[in-house]
Amino acid sequence: MTTQIVGILFDGLAFGMLLFVLSVGLSVTLGLMNFINLAHGSFAMIGGYVTLTLMREGGWPFLATLPAAFVITALISVAFERTLFRRLYRSTALNQVLLTIGLVFVSAAIAAYFYGTVQQPIQVPDYLRGSHEIAGVSFATYRLFLLVVALFLVALLIGGLEYTRFGARIRAAVDDQRMARGLGIDVDSVFAVTFALGSGLAGLGGALAIEIVGLDPSFGFHYLVFMLIVVAVGGLGSVGGSFAAAALLGIFDVAGKYYVPALGSFLIYIVLIVLLFVRPRGLFGKR
Repeated sequence: MTTQIVGILFDGLAFGMLLFVLSVGLSVTLGLMNFINLAHGSFAMIGGYVTLTLMREGGWPFLATLPAAFVITALISVAFERTLFRRLYRSTALNQVLLTIGLVFVSAAIAAYFYGTVQQPIQVPDYLRGSHEIAGVSFATYRLFLLVVALFLVALLIGGLEYTRFGARIRAAVDDQRMARGLGIDVDSVFAVTFALGSGLAGLGGALAIEIVGLDPSFGFHYLVFMLIVVAVGGLGSVGGSFAAAALLGIFDVAGKYYVPALGSFLIYIVLIVLLFVRPRGLFGKR
């Protein structure tokens, strides 16, 4: 029984870490920039297809494609931020939702045209396959890798956004753009870099997700719901909150499917409702 519980907790935590990597960029753009970017799932899908293309067509090793997925997705997002999204920063939430959800439909159609509608698997290197047995419990190597990546990202983001001058500039630009400009802060550049960071993280998450959940043109739709749940439960603008929420939801999702299969994935929605009733701002939300 103990071995079974530990295994379920580990698998749930690993899935939660995948959700964290996918959603932390949305926490950055939505929580810090006040921009409702429902196209975030599409940027995650782009990162996945970048990794797929580089591995199949270019013969790149898997680990080398991860920074490429981050950078290429970030550059693509900057083009959208400069041409489309910047015009909506001061617009209504409805306008932001309509534009970005429209981009999800467009990106799904483009992906289906070039890659087809079937799942696109990849072959991870041998050292990330298999499992390690510790105290009679089997831990999948790739899931351990996801855990390490997520812990590294949460430390890097919290340190960068909370304890650096750039993080202070982001908060100043969000709170009062006029005052920030008066202090000499290039608000447009700060927002562009912040948006690129959030979208690049989505691309990295999409690349890491292929081995666990696969990749197809509906990726931007399907996992956008999970991303929004993580951000809502964690609290807007809180990287640590997103980390805690993703871990919690991942564990509940896996445990629910194992112990209460009749509920399936619906259990995380119950968790969402209960938590938001108790803490409407999320676990660590400040507003």
